[in-house]
Amino acid sequence: MKALITELIWSEGIEELKNQGFDVDYDETLWTDRERLLEILPQYDAVIVRNQTIVDEELMEAGTRLKAVGRLGVGLDNIDVKRAKERGIPVVFARHANATSVAEYVLTAILSASRPLHLANSDVRNGQWNRKQYTGGELYQKTLGLIGLGEISHRVAKRANAFGMNIIGYDPFITEYDHVVSETGVDIKETLQELLVESDFISLHVPLTPSTQHLLSTPELKRMKPSSYVINTSRGGIIDEQALASALQNQQIAGAYLDVLEREPVLDSHPLLLCESVTITPHIAGLTEESQVRTSFLVAKEIGKVLKGERSLCTV
Repeated sequence: MKALITELIWSEGIEELKNQGFDVDYDETLWTDRERLLEILPQYDAVIVRNQTIVDEELMEAGTRLKAVGRLGVGLDNIDVKRAKERGIPVVFARHANATSVAEYVLTAILSASRPLHLANSDVRNGQWNRKQYTGGELYQKTLGLIGLGEISHRVAKRANAFGMNIIGYDPFITEYDHVVSETGVDIKETLQELLVESDFISLHVPLTPSTQHLLSTPELKRMKPSSYVINTSRGGIIDEQALASALQNQQIAGAYLDVLEREPVLDSHPLLLCESVTITPHIAGLTEESQVRTSFLVAKEIGKVLKGERSLCTV
């Protein structure tokens, strides 16, 4: 069996594939050369991608031997899952492998917004001693609003509980008996508008779908507190970036932490780059050393199961 890896993977994944008897070809830049990818794909039984390789009808048509697609992550918007199912090609994803890393990123953003130690440090190194300017605020009794209540939100809520935060959530597909509610005490709101009005921090944890695209736009941002922050580690496109830039420039909200954008990498002309109150990171929320070891190993192991005809809990 042969596996092709078109994007970055940790060595543990490659070793696991080889231990299972795969011949592995790895080129982390192959996703940039679509023509070459389509040309060589017919040789392979499995292709493993991250979030840049577009796995569409054209690619699956070219992969005449293709029996499985591996996704080194959890988002599937670069993969035509419906077409893969029609063709009988299982899609393997890294179920929960980076959930802890994303949850810790969210808490890092909240702490950074409350106590910007990096700014205080820079100020001191520039000869200042502005204690009042960097007094900051406590997380205790502040309200964290979670939009989408899946596994990552569950882990965020558990950690936020340790700070004594009030945690509220909105998810039309969740009941009071789901574990994120029953185990962490998240107060479910009936409408998104309720959550927006009450939250000091809002963290997004929903997939990008037609119903969630620009879920937060001008009307929603206007409902938020002027002192509030929004954090997006889910997918670019869930926040209307033009509307967000306007809200930040007009001080309708205090700030934003964005790990994902509608277009990545960010363009130099993007209006959000002009906003000092936004922190943009290069899609790294789930990208810790530990999570990537888990992700790479898990996808490799589950790809092997699928090709051996065994049951995998990590397929869609």
